[in-house]
Amino acid sequence: MKLKIQYLSVLFAFVGIQVSNAQSVESLKEFFTFYPNRKAVKKDSTLYLQKFIAAPVVTFSPETNFAFGTGAKYLFKFNGSGEETRVSNMPITIQYTLNNQFFVFSGFEIFTNQEKWVIEGNLLFQNYPRLYYGIGRKTRDSDEEVYENSQILFEPIFLKQLLVKHLFFGAGIRVNHVFKTEFEEGGIIDQNRRDGFDGSTSVGAELAALYDSRNNLLNAQSGWYAEFTHGQYGKVLGGTNKFNLTRLDVRHFVELPNKSKDVLAFQFVGQASRGNIPFSEFSFFGSSEIMRGYREGRFVDRDLLATQIEYRKQFGESRFGAVAFLGTGSVYNNVSDFQFKSLKPNYGAGLRFKIDKSENLNLRVDWGVGNGTNEFYLGIAEAF
Repeated sequence: MKLKIQYLSVLFAFVGIQVSNAQSVESLKEFFTFYPNRKAVKKDSTLYLQKFIAAPVVTFSPETNFAFGTGAKYLFKFNGSGEETRVSNMPITIQYTLNNQFFVFSGFEIFTNQEKWVIEGNLLFQNYPRLYYGIGRKTRDSDEEVYENSQILFEPIFLKQLLVKHLFFGAGIRVNHVFKTEFEEGGIIDQNRRDGFDGSTSVGAELAALYDSRNNLLNAQSGWYAEFTHGQYGKVLGGTNKFNLTRLDVRHFVELPNKSKDVLAFQFVGQASRGNIPFSEFSFFGSSEIMRGYREGRFVDRDLLATQIEYRKQFGESRFGAVAFLGTGSVYNNVSDFQFKSLKPNYGAGLRFKIDKSENLNLRVDWGVGNGTNEFYLGIAEAF
């Protein structure tokens, strides 16, 4: 813990030096920013100035320890798109961690002209040691064991705007391949040997509905985001298990009326799976995004419900901000088992430093507290 605090102190000392000279911050940002269509914009001012931002990235989470690598974001609009079309975001992160983990990730959202279509999804490759405590919400800390696996995830979804503005319906595919699994001989995983404990392949078709009225994809001040997906998985296309997986993610952002640019953000997440479910498709409780303060996978079961509220404070026209958050949630063998007394709390606070004012993109440091646990997180962009 002391070492983590020292690292964070050095980080914010560096940020403090940089913010003392706003021009140097802008110069540093420009150094890592490329403009693929700069010449075209000079000839036609109606075009959006595309940005490709690539820079060294340092992050921290309890699952990875410190991670070092390269992060890139491609922010763009298709030619012919005006103010009615939001900026598309195609990020990619390549990192290696002090826990000897390697991962490549992209979670993208692309709007076509006039937002007639949305293309979204996830691409992931990771070699990732994890902690395991057993199945259920009453597992013991003393049962902790480490297992390793590699994972490839491919999930593109295509959605068309229908009925009203910001409402989209569509479908996609999801492939989740888990392999090279290593676990402790004689440990809980070895003893229980749940389906998929030594690897699995999930291949399925997803139906999706999306309502997205956020004013900004990277750090929204207003609007709604509600995504529902339901996937059917089988063995026809090479999958190892037959099951279904349903996910719901609802977010709401409200800019407070005192002209301070402060924001209240709300989120609710639900996941449920049925059938012959491989272990990799169970719900994993805790992350750097929701239920901060618990390590990812501290509790595991078929279903998950979680919610959080976050107050985001902006300090005037400076680049600094702060947040405070509060949440609760739990995992269940069946969501019908829900009981208020089974909910697990979390709360915490964090600091923000705006590294790109035009795109409202923040560097964030959060401290989350759970039931007898607390964790630090360092990253880019908001938790949700």
